[in-house]
Amino acid sequence: MTDKPNKDIDVHSGVETTGHEWDGIKELNNPLPRWWLYVWYATIAFSILWWILMPAWPALPGFQGNTQGYWKQSDRAQVAEEVGELQSARIENAQKLLNASLVDIEKTPELQQFALAMGESSFGDNCATCHGSGGTGSVGYPALADDVWLWGGSLDEIQETIAFGIRSTHDDTRYSEMPAFGRDGFISEEEIDDLVQKVLALSGKEFDPAAAARAEENFEMQCSSCHALDGKGDRLQGAPNLTDNEWLYGSSPAAIRETIYSARNSIMPHWNERLDEATIKALAVYVHTLGGGE
Repeated sequence: MTDKPNKDIDVHSGVETTGHEWDGIKELNNPLPRWWLYVWYATIAFSILWWILMPAWPALPGFQGNTQGYWKQSDRAQVAEEVGELQSARIENAQKLLNASLVDIEKTPELQQFALAMGESSFGDNCATCHGSGGTGSVGYPALADDVWLWGGSLDEIQETIAFGIRSTHDDTRYSEMPAFGRDGFISEEEIDDLVQKVLALSGKEFDPAAAARAEENFEMQCSSCHALDGKGDRLQGAPNLTDNEWLYGSSPAAIRETIYSARNSIMPHWNERLDEATIKALAVYVHTLGGGE
């Protein structure tokens, strides 16, 4: 029988050492603090309790899923429940939105906030690709953040434009068509050049007076039925105002000439088959606020 080796006691603290020593420094074998041990024991107990109550362990090989736990808690079911609650709240607010006028919406902060949030989200998903973020527009795609409205800027008019589109395949689409005066041979190349100068004159840009004067008769015969004799356009036909400084395809003589020569009858799709009525109205409210609608 061998004798148990003598304990190594640190002479300074009187505490037993572990026997480890580094450069003359010994490691003391102090016991762990009781509070720390109690916390450790508590975490062990809590983890065991958690394994029992909550889903925790993966299923054994050959089985699907995991242990369900006594409470059978499911994040997926909770998310589905929350989504259902949000859908119910959305349906309720959507119904209020459908039955509200613009004045009603503006007087009801909660409804206005709902409409703007819903409209902004839908605009980003469906409209920003063409009209730009915030409705700034680009060449060939109208800016919605100004106060120029080809087909009217009231809430109802904007809503109708969104629902049925412009020159789309819908039976109730807003429709106008500018003739391709040059491509289809309605007027000569020289007459088109003169009309370019007439349009420049109407918009207050630098122009050739003689050419603009020569274009007067053609403008009256070919253009005034839509754009009016004074060039200020006609919303009922979606005919642009030629006297302002807003240009969908550019204000250079070359861009104006191309418009007269070939016509630019772009298409906006109708959204009533893709978006529900509440979303379309929310979009109309959002667009209305973007451009300071009427």
